[in-house]
Amino acid sequence: MKKIVLAFILCFCFSSYGQHQDKVDFIKAKVYLGPLPKEKKIQGGVIYRFNVLQNVDSVFFDAKNMDFSKVELDGKKIDFTATEKTISIKYKFKEGESHKLIIEYIAKPKQTVYFIGWDDDVEGNEQIWTQGQGKYSSHWVPSFDDMEDKVEFDLTIEADKKYQVIANGNLLLKTDNDEEDAIWLFDMKKPMSSYLLAFAIGNYNKQVLKSESGVTIENYFYPNDSLKVEPTYRYTKKIFDYLENEIGVAYPWQDYKQVPVHDFLYAGMENTSATFFSDAYVIDSTSFIDRNYVNINAHELAHQWFGNLVTEKNSEHHWLHEGFATYYAYLAEKEVFGDDYFYWKLFDTAKVLNDISEKGEGESLLNPKASSLTFYEKGAWALAVLREEIGDSTFKEGIKTYLDKYQYQNVTVTDFIDEMEEVSGKDLNEFEEVWLKGKDFPKETAKEFLKKNNSSIRMLYDLKHDDASSFVFSDILKDSELTTRLKLELFKLKGDIPELELSSLIVSDDIRIRQYAAQKMSEIPEISKEFVEPLLLDDSYITNEIMLYNLWNSFDYDRSSFLEKTKDIIGLPNKNVRLLWLTLALFTPDYNPTEHIYYHQELVGYTSAIYNPEVRQTAFQYLFEIKAMNNEALVNLIKASNHHSWQFRNFARQLLDSLLEDIEQKSEIEKIAKQLNSSDLRYLKTKLDFK
Repeated sequence: MKKIVLAFILCFCFSSYGQHQDKVDFIKAKVYLGPLPKEKKIQGGVIYRFNVLQNVDSVFFDAKNMDFSKVELDGKKIDFTATEKTISIKYKFKEGESHKLIIEYIAKPKQTVYFIGWDDDVEGNEQIWTQGQGKYSSHWVPSFDDMEDKVEFDLTIEADKKYQVIANGNLLLKTDNDEEDAIWLFDMKKPMSSYLLAFAIGNYNKQVLKSESGVTIENYFYPNDSLKVEPTYRYTKKIFDYLENEIGVAYPWQDYKQVPVHDFLYAGMENTSATFFSDAYVIDSTSFIDRNYVNINAHELAHQWFGNLVTEKNSEHHWLHEGFATYYAYLAEKEVFGDDYFYWKLFDTAKVLNDISEKGEGESLLNPKASSLTFYEKGAWALAVLREEIGDSTFKEGIKTYLDKYQYQNVTVTDFIDEMEEVSGKDLNEFEEVWLKGKDFPKETAKEFLKKNNSSIRMLYDLKHDDASSFVFSDILKDSELTTRLKLELFKLKGDIPELELSSLIVSDDIRIRQYAAQKMSEIPEISKEFVEPLLLDDSYITNEIMLYNLWNSFDYDRSSFLEKTKDIIGLPNKNVRLLWLTLALFTPDYNPTEHIYYHQELVGYTSAIYNPEVRQTAFQYLFEIKAMNNEALVNLIKASNHHSWQFRNFARQLLDSLLEDIEQKSEIEKIAKQLNSSDLRYLKTKLDFK
C-alpha cells in the first residue's frame, strides 16, 4: 500500500453529520483502494470515525474474504477477530467517547467487484467496476451489510494513469506524475448506505452538461463511441431538470455521473451520484426507435431521491425505492414523449399485472419477497392512483415534505403514508388495503383511471370487438385523430391482416405501423414482394432483422440479393441484424461461397468474452442451430458456464448440457476440457468425470 499514508492525509476532514446505529454511531469513512486487476484483488484501507452512544464491548464490520495486515484504534494496535465474513474489535467502548479506527487489508472479492478484459489480448477494453445491490460492498471494503447504517464515505483510488476513475462524490484531486500511478480523491458531503458505494475504472471519455440548477452532469463513453453519445444520452438534461422540478427537492448530491460498463448484471444501478449501466444501451440514432436508454436514465436518476436520499429500512418497504423510481421515470418519459406514451405504458403494465392477478399469483406491495414486476409496475400504479385521489398539488407537497423530513435517513411505508395523510387531510386506509396490502390488481380502478385521463384508451375501452372489425385498415391509417398506438390496438382487435391490406401498412409514413406489419408477416406472397423489400433498409433494426429473415425464407431465388443489400447493417448493440445475416449467408450456397469460412469465423468470434452477453448468447444459439460449433466456440461456451451474470450463465449451462447429449460433441468437449484451467471447468466438472 505504497501511498496509503499520503492518501489518508490529503483532504481528510470529518464533519459531525452521521446516522445512528444502535450503540455506536459511525459518522465518516475514508477509504483507500489500490486494485490489483491481474490478481483480481483489492489492496485497501479504511479509517472510520465513530461516536459511542452507549457502553459496548465490541464493534464489528462485514468483511468478506479479507486478509488484514493492520488494525489500529486511536493510533494503537488492537486485537481483532476475523472470519470469512466479518472482522470484530473487542474493546470496552464507553458512552460519550469518539474514536478513530484504521483497518488495512487485502480483499479477494468473489462478487461485487468485477475485473473485465484483463485476461485477453484486446488493448483498451480493461475495466473494473462494482455492483453492491443491497448489501454487498463488504466484499471490497469492511462496511455494513445493512441499509440502516448510513456513513459519509470518501474514496481515494490509485490506478494506472491511462485509465479514468469514476466514483461517488466530487473529484477533489487527481495526481499527475509520469513515473507513478495516479491517485484520485473523491469527496462526499452527506451520508449514504454502503451498498451505494461504487467505483469504475476504464478507458473513457466524457460529455459534460449543466442542469438548470447548476449541477454538473458527466456522461461517460468509450473513445470509439463518440457518435453514439447524443442518441445514448438524449434528453439527459431535460430529464434531470424535469425531475428536480417535479419532485420539488433539489438534487441531493454534489454532481451526477453516468457510466456504461461491460458485462453488467442489470440494466442499471443507482450508486449515489454515479449510475452504472450496461453498455448494451450505448446506441446509435437508428437504434433509438427500437431500444433506448431514456427509461433507465430517468429511473436511476429518480433513485437519487427515492432510495439514496431516503432509504428503506428493509425489503418490506422496497416499494419506496422501485415503485417510486418507476413512476417518476414514467413521468419523465411523459415529459419527453407526451401524455399518450405515458398512459399507454400504464395500460400495458395494467394488462400484465391483471393477467397475473387472475391466475391467483398477485402479490402485496408489502411482501418483501414480491417480484420485480410487483415492486416496479404495481408500485408505479399505486402512486399514479394516489396522486389522482389526493390531487396533484397535494401529492407534490406530500412528496416534498416526506423527502425533506427523512433526508439521509431510513423510512417505512407507514412514514410515507403518514406524510401524505397529513398534507391531504384524508384517511388513506382504503388505499393501503387495496393497493399496498392487497394481492389482487384493482382492474376496474385502473380502467377508470385510464379512461378518465386518455381519450385514445377511452375509445378503445368503449369499442366492442364487432365495432372494431367493421373498421377498414386504410380508414384507420388515414384517420388523423387516432394516435399511432390506438391504430395498432385496432389492428390487433381486427385480427389477421389480409394480404391485400398489407401493402397499405407497409408503405405507411409511421415507422411503428411499418414495424407492426413486418412482425405480422411470415411467408410473403409474390404480389407483396415489391412493397415489402424496402423494409430491409427501414429505419428500424428490428424491422431489418424481421424482413431479412422473412424475405430470405419466402424467395429462395433472390436470397443473394437480400444478403447483398443488408451486408453492411450491424443492428442494435446486440448485433441482431449482423448475426442473422452471417447465419443466413452460411446457408446460402451461391452467395460468396469462398467467403463462407470467414463468415463462420466471424460468427464464432462473437461468442468471445469481449462482447456483451446478448451478442454472445445469440451467436451461440445460431451456431448450435446450424450445427457449426467449433473448438473456439466450445471453449468460449465452457467459460461462459461460469459467467457472473446468472441469466447468461444459465443459458450457457443449458446449451452445454444439450451438446453433451451428443456422443461426438461430448467427446470433443472432453478433449477441449483437458486444455483449460481448473477454474474454467467448475460447471463441467459436475457433468463429466475428469479422473
